Amino acid sequence: MFLGKSDFRLIIALTIYIVSLFAANTLGLKLMPFLFGTHLSVSVFFFPFVFLMTDVIGQVYGKETAKTFVWAGFISILLFMVYSLLSLALPWSSASLWAQDSYGMIFGISLRMSLASLLAFVIAEYQDVLAFFFFKKKLHDRVFWLQSNLSNLWSQLLDTLIFMFVAFWGIYPVKVILLMSLPWWLYKVGAGLLYTPLSYLGIRMLRYEKRNL
Repeated sequence: MFLGKSDFRLIIALTIYIVSLFAANTLGLKLMPFLFGTHLSVSVFFFPFVFLMTDVIGQVYGKETAKTFVWAGFISILLFMVYSLLSLALPWSSASLWAQDSYGMIFGISLRMSLASLLAFVIAEYQDVLAFFFFKKKLHDRVFWLQSNLSNLWSQLLDTLIFMFVAFWGIYPVKVILLMSLPWWLYKVGAGLLYTPLSYLGIRMLRYEKRNL
């Protein structure tokens, strides 16, 4: 059974979605200096694609397909977390001991941090789909960029706050957690706004394939 062009484009969209999600969760450990003495995770360049992709899919294929993307991401993170814990628990061969410390440092993310990421993702992404279709209805589907960025504004706030509070509650005071959350939320929202033209490109490509089935 061969895939149609529309199915192929949808699979490519899902691939971009999953790869962006994993890039944000793994490469995001690296911080770089930013404005006013703040620090920025490199995941700010990848994570906006996750939320923008569900908006694009929702715009072209509808709410249920967008929700399917969310569940695909959730299952992917959950499986990767299980695989990571299993890999860390298995014994080391003497031939690879040179990598033990670095491997443990990169992949030895605590269960609390992993759960914080998983919980923040599934709640925020699901809310992003709901918010996108709420604004889509209110704006009568006329201004995609506004629908997308308004839903992104809300969902990125949820994602940031849920992750920060689950990961750092009891470790830092609430004031410190909020001060950590605010710039990170603004960075992600700003990156999503800059990537909006790519959303229009994605919509155009997917709709073109649907018209030519």
